[in-house]
Amino acid sequence: MSVGEAFAFLSGLYFSGKLAYAQRFAWPPLDASTVRVITTNRGLIPVDTPITTQDIREFGEVDIRSDDPRYREPVERDAARLAGRSAEIVLLGSVATGKYVDVLLEFFGERLLFPTVFVGRGDMSRGSLLLRAVREDKELEYEPVASAIRSLSQPVIRSLRR
Repeated sequence: MSVGEAFAFLSGLYFSGKLAYAQRFAWPPLDASTVRVITTNRGLIPVDTPITTQDIREFGEVDIRSDDPRYREPVERDAARLAGRSAEIVLLGSVATGKYVDVLLEFFGERLLFPTVFVGRGDMSRGSLLLRAVREDKELEYEPVASAIRSLSQPVIRSLRR
């Protein structure tokens, strides 16, 4: 089983939406290696990477916290490798907390984007929104994470461009 299949099974609608959307709108098209999954202890791995039940157990032993080197160091390693590419990076995970953003911004800066319509939405709402975008074959609009203000009192993003 691939990491994408396993995460879609374990997290249901939200990850299924992220996976379907990323695979549909990845560039270059149909190149699974451009779609990466942020893991707790192995960094940014291609969505089609085979994993075992032991891998899943090991994922469960590490929290996604930017101050935990077991999470941060593998993500930094892979982000550094990807940073040399000129492509934009679309983050389909949460941008309201620092768990992904604090690490990725260092490497991608203004090239780290997120779907603008994610603002104020919960996981399930984002998942269904992504599945609807795939069904309608309509890519969402993005904005740079770096130009958004993360609210300290609410888990939402307030855009500077609005």
